[in-house]
Amino acid sequence: MASTASTVESSDLDVSQFRHTPFYCEENVYFLCKKLCTNRLADAEGADLFVVFISNEKKQIPLWHQKASKRADGLVLWDYHVICIQRKIEGEFPFLVWDLDSTLHLPLPLGSYVSQAIRPSFQISPEYQRLFRIIHAPILFRHFASDRRHMKDSNGNWMAKPPDYEAIVAEDGTMHNLYEYMEIKTGDVYSNKTIDVKDAVFSQKLGAVANNLEEFFTQIL
Repeated sequence: MASTASTVESSDLDVSQFRHTPFYCEENVYFLCKKLCTNRLADAEGADLFVVFISNEKKQIPLWHQKASKRADGLVLWDYHVICIQRKIEGEFPFLVWDLDSTLHLPLPLGSYVSQAIRPSFQISPEYQRLFRIIHAPILFRHFASDRRHMKDSNGNWMAKPPDYEAIVAEDGTMHNLYEYMEIKTGDVYSNKTIDVKDAVFSQKLGAVANNLEEFFTQIL
């Protein structure tokens, strides 16, 4: 259940202001971050925003409370998913999750989102464990690109209707690098012994990979 604080925070929010095309979560989140910046709901440059790609080596990740689900509990087995996490300097909750594909409140405190949508306490096979690639939004704005080729079948037909706006092109002209962000392996998970996680998130194109979202964000407070 969402907390009272999270409900109040989202009570006046017009969700329709955010672009949303089903099955194009990476683009939805990209433009969500841009909109939060322009609407002054976030830092103008996105300094308080982080984009999180969720996947694993099997490309099968269970998430609950998803709009695309036909189940009562909202369970969907995605190949990957993308959300935005916002760092809040003031307030009871230091991190808020923005997931336009979720039926949960928007935004939602990170702890509430993890417990309801990710459900780490729910026993699942190790091959379905979720891994998280976290990228600082200003870095993603510069480098991310997708020409939507991943949404076409072997005959070149769309598997889901694409957005009605132009595809995202990186600042350097790159047309497509989505797969670099989607490819997440257990061996990529950061270790305090091998990586300065804070430096990686704020400087690296592909950020850092974690297997525990809440624990990870305590490292960059």
